[in-house]
Amino acid sequence: MLHAIRHVTGGILWANLHLLFWLSLVPFVTGWMGENHFSALPTALYGVVLLVAAIAFWILQHRIVASQGTDSIVAKAVGRDFKGKLSQVTYLIGIGCAFLAPWISWTLYVVVVLIWLVPDQRIERALAEDPVHR
Repeated sequence: MLHAIRHVTGGILWANLHLLFWLSLVPFVTGWMGENHFSALPTALYGVVLLVAAIAFWILQHRIVASQGTDSIVAKAVGRDFKGKLSQVTYLIGIGCAFLAPWISWTLYVVVVLIWLVPDQRIERALAEDPVHR
């Protein structure tokens, strides 16, 4: 995504650092969840970290679109961002389910992984259509 932008602003850098911070917490909550045999609180906190990382990614996308304009490659590639919104909603449901049955949360978290496992060709298509990047 950062490859598709023409110039980087301070807001984009801060949004990227924000995303990297939340991603850096994933090993900690993963280990805590494993050490506690996937109990409710660690499973919920794992979902919170994933949710906040997804929100941070959304913020990064919007900072890029705000900087580059609504006709930019990233804006065209992101579009309505159905996968991103679906991921956030699924994480929210997973966090709530952690206190009912943690296995439901794990299943929902895996569903999000499977959604993103399918390669997302939006940016590649937008780059191919842009005459400057050909």
